[in-house]
Amino acid sequence: MKIDIILQKIDDNQLFVPAFQREYVWKRDNVKQLVDSLIKQYPFGTMLSWQTANPPELKGPHRYNSSQGAVQLLLDGQQRITSLYLLVRGEVPPYYTAAEINDTRGLYVNLETLELLYYIKSRMENNPFWQNITDVFQKKIDAFILQGQVEAAGNQLPRDHLQKINTNINAIVNILERDFPEQIIPPQASIKESIDIFYKVNASGIALTEAELALAQISGYWPEARDLFKKKLSELSNQGFVLRLDFLVYAILACMYSMGSDLRRLHGEENLEEAHDSSGNLVRRGIKDVWATLDSKVLDYVINLLRSKAFVDHTNEISTIYALIPLISFCYRMHGKTIPEAQLWRMVKWFYYSQIRRRYVSQ
Repeated sequence: MKIDIILQKIDDNQLFVPAFQREYVWKRDNVKQLVDSLIKQYPFGTMLSWQTANPPELKGPHRYNSSQGAVQLLLDGQQRITSLYLLVRGEVPPYYTAAEINDTRGLYVNLETLELLYYIKSRMENNPFWQNITDVFQKKIDAFILQGQVEAAGNQLPRDHLQKINTNINAIVNILERDFPEQIIPPQASIKESIDIFYKVNASGIALTEAELALAQISGYWPEARDLFKKKLSELSNQGFVLRLDFLVYAILACMYSMGSDLRRLHGEENLEEAHDSSGNLVRRGIKDVWATLDSKVLDYVINLLRSKAFVDHTNEISTIYALIPLISFCYRMHGKTIPEAQLWRMVKWFYYSQIRRRYVSQ
């Protein structure tokens, strides 16, 4: 499918990103390398999509209606397509808000050399050959407009130079005609099967963490999870503790596992509810119940403990934030019980040792 058609499908509400996908995480250097590869006509990967009339929750404000029939979901290639949408349209794609993404717009191209850089005032301010690549995509700049800008600055643009710039501009604009090779999941696939395919496609990549893959599975049957987690992250950030989605996933999994949950069931809806044995004893807590306790009580309790006992006021003072996971898991198990003062000081001592030895990392 041509890149121009992909972007048009997004505008026409024909192509969506499922909510279980991770956020847009690409940085400026990733975007610059992608555009460089496209200009040079290098291979740039494939996209994985799924056409279904029974989609999971979608990112963004759009809500699926059965009258739409089958819709196309983007399962792999989101980082590249979101980057292209930002640069070509000059706008945030409809499945995100500006506050939700790392904004990678503002890439400049030197139309003489095709060098790509983000804005540097000292190099670009008085040099008409540096142009915002979005203006080039939107045909707000061409060789003759550039010629006028050069002449207005008191210089001349020789004919052969003009032809070279025109060729370079065409090389950029023609990116929209590039085919994005597409792999398609069969329409009869279930949500669980599509997430499983998404997991397998991404499992071999180094950029997607195990926690992000776990969050994709969780979001498949609990679509509100990602937004709930992001809301809590915002609350914690306001208190000085800046954490990521994968940190919360680790915390949830640690608590569930410590209370007897079989994490192989993570992808199943049965993990939503509590489970009891034949005698009525609780043998597994549901993920929603675990999160409710973490959200309303445990996470704030651990932060207060760090402040009052360890004199840690924000994450900048923590060298290994994943050392908080055992503390969170322990406090979760002790929830509803009074933790003796001596035990609290032992926890603080353990935390200090963990920071010195840097034993706990995301892996």
